[in-house]
Amino acid sequence: MTSHANCGSIVKFLPGFEGPLPFQLETGYIGVGDEEQVQLFYYFIKSEKNPKEDPLLIWLTGGPGCSSITGLLFENGPVTFKVEDYNGGTPTLLSTTYSWTKVANIIFLDQPVGSGFSYATNFLIHLVTREKLKGSMNLFASEHKEFISNPFYVSGDSYSGKIIPAMVQEISKGNDLGFKPQINLEVGFVIGNPVTDTEFEHNQRIPFAHGMALISDELYESLKRSCKGNYDNIDPHNTECLKHFDEFLKCISRINFANILIPRCDQALSPRRYILLPNTSAPSTDDDCYEYTDLLSSLWANDESVREALHVGSIDKWVRCSSGKPYDSDIKSSVPYHMNNSIKGYRSLIFSGDHDLMAPFISTQAWIRSLNYSIVEKWRPWMIHNQVAGYTQTYANKMTYATGGGHTPEYKPKESFIMFQRWISGQPL
Repeated sequence: MTSHANCGSIVKFLPGFEGPLPFQLETGYIGVGDEEQVQLFYYFIKSEKNPKEDPLLIWLTGGPGCSSITGLLFENGPVTFKVEDYNGGTPTLLSTTYSWTKVANIIFLDQPVGSGFSYATNFLIHLVTREKLKGSMNLFASEHKEFISNPFYVSGDSYSGKIIPAMVQEISKGNDLGFKPQINLEVGFVIGNPVTDTEFEHNQRIPFAHGMALISDELYESLKRSCKGNYDNIDPHNTECLKHFDEFLKCISRINFANILIPRCDQALSPRRYILLPNTSAPSTDDDCYEYTDLLSSLWANDESVREALHVGSIDKWVRCSSGKPYDSDIKSSVPYHMNNSIKGYRSLIFSGDHDLMAPFISTQAWIRSLNYSIVEKWRPWMIHNQVAGYTQTYANKMTYATGGGHTPEYKPKESFIMFQRWISGQPL
């Protein structure tokens, strides 16, 4: 396979979008590691405001192993799919209203290897370490010297909460050691609904479910008594705990973990998440329902005209989220990295969907408290047009915490954009 290392191409038209793109898009591969055997695909979208001075973000989608198309087309990018009246062929793309690229330059990076259009020339290499991710940013900066002085943020959501703090630390180390080019990391990072310590977060799902009235007081007390707070790795001999945990699973079996207010399969209430295949009737069960993100993005990314427009190499079938790859989960908890980054004085925005069961906000609040930084601004609502959008609190380590929405910005695009716009410009939420 031909190497595409550090070779970016300007994309002015995309299949499914009518007319020229109203923003500047570059795609390409960044070759990292020994002999550049790792090839990471990226979509680089310049700010629609002032690209020469606006912040530069790298956006890491979670999963692990999900393509950055997830962020670009469904969360905070400038285009998304049209859901209504889809009847086959190349899905239609529409402009979005609340893209973060209105105020920032964003690199949407397919990582780790095997996600999206990224690949390794040696099939034995699947792991992309935080060191390689740091190296990818050095390579990008060396090829885009006009952005070296822009304030740089590492950003993303969900499982990338494990990766981002470690990547920030690696970039910081490289700057301290004088590696060139220097990355302007004087500002910090942004993480939404961060997976930080998987075991801890899984254990917080039951208290969250109880607080949200998904389970009864009686079941909650029985779970606490029999499981003693350990719900992630239950002793197989603890039959009482297993019985109560099974009751808990039955209670939440029909809940949408990403946003408990939205049914798991309901076109009327959740048009962005689900869509019917052409020529199918209304769904009667979840088996008749297809994830909108998986279906349309797969149809689009596997279209040969799309691959040609994006200048993609010889990649096998594209899937939004890869599974079964031998990734090395070497970070049990990212809290120590948060502590180290706080000591360095980097700003950070941590936001949690208060209706997210996947990474409950109570677990995020708990690890933030464990850093033991004093509160600078007490808990208060943050407002949009005199309406409560969520709640926020700031800390002495330059960390801003905010709530509102579901597991990703997709569920509250307007609110998440306004939150980001205010924070990135240094304004209070």
